[in-house]
Amino acid sequence: MLRNGRSPLFGIADRKRKPRKTGLTQVLDKGLSTAEIESMLEVAADFVDIVKFGWATSVIVQNLDAKLETYRRHDIDVCCGGSLFELAVVKKQVPEYISFLKDHGFEHVEVSDGVIEISRSEKLKFIERLSRHFTVFSEVGRKDRTNVVAPARWVKDIKEELAAGAWKVICEGRESGTVGIYQGTGEVKAGLIQEIEAQINPGRVMFEAPQKHQQVWLVKHFGPNVNLGNIPPRDVISVETIRQGLRADTLLLMHADSKASAARRRPESSRAHRHH
Repeated sequence: MLRNGRSPLFGIADRKRKPRKTGLTQVLDKGLSTAEIESMLEVAADFVDIVKFGWATSVIVQNLDAKLETYRRHDIDVCCGGSLFELAVVKKQVPEYISFLKDHGFEHVEVSDGVIEISRSEKLKFIERLSRHFTVFSEVGRKDRTNVVAPARWVKDIKEELAAGAWKVICEGRESGTVGIYQGTGEVKAGLIQEIEAQINPGRVMFEAPQKHQQVWLVKHFGPNVNLGNIPPRDVISVETIRQGLRADTLLLMHADSKASAARRRPESSRAHRHH
């Protein structure tokens, strides 16, 4: 049942409800007003688990405390973007960043190295250190699309970061959905995803998926309880209908008989390219 006591007509029984540990929808807030937040949550509060304040917007928006209060009133976790952590590393102000997070009551933090160059050992130490105070999302993958990382390296990095204390590891896709686990065209690197899936529990991974066809591909591949990140606020309801088979893209997958559903579970080949 949903928090308001209503169960959606034709919804699927195995879609996890809040508070959930998998099937997370992480929304990207690039500078919403409290009015915009209230409008989104009026229709979608049950389907938003975490909100990430994009990049370093949290230090320049003039309504930070009001935004935090609004999200928390709806039992939604908040996190600053990884770029703010990277900036703290560059400026050698990580202790000040930790104080900023604590002063504003943040319980989550993102640790990334999508832009800066730090050693693996240093990043893992940051994850271990921050996990003593916060729930850590770490991120793997580079924001530069010319920097191609082999699947084996993705798997190794994810395993190491989980071992260091990350709760979930985010697979880079950016706001554009054209880097990391995606081709420059936005197409999914299916071979890379399958390599990750073969060695790591998908529930410990969050896939950034800002584009609709990426969301559809991932739900078809992993099912309704895949963790999806960088979801635009306007797309929260759309994503949930994809998860529950309430949209044409996944209707038969979720609601046809079990044999037919299994046959349709594999992603569309036209949407995927094997990563080399």
